[in-house]
Amino acid sequence: MLHFSWVIKVKLSFGEKVRNLREDKDLNQTQLGQALCMTQRKVSFIECGKTEPSIDDIIAFCKFFGVSADYLLGIEDK
Repeated sequence: MLHFSWVIKVKLSFGEKVRNLREDKDLNQTQLGQALCMTQRKVSFIECGKTEPSIDDIIAFCKFFGVSADYLLGIEDK
């Protein structure tokens, strides 16, 4: 019997991380958008990867959620 002891790590995209952080705070896209002075549509487009966040957007998400840009951009896992 063969036994494989390896784990596949799945990297989350920027948008998936934002969505997870938003859901952890029990916020909908409209509420997050209002908190960050952006529309619900922009939040949706960022979460699903239809648009890239600007530097200002990245800073706003980092400050709001208390995470590093390295985390959101996939440079660090924590």
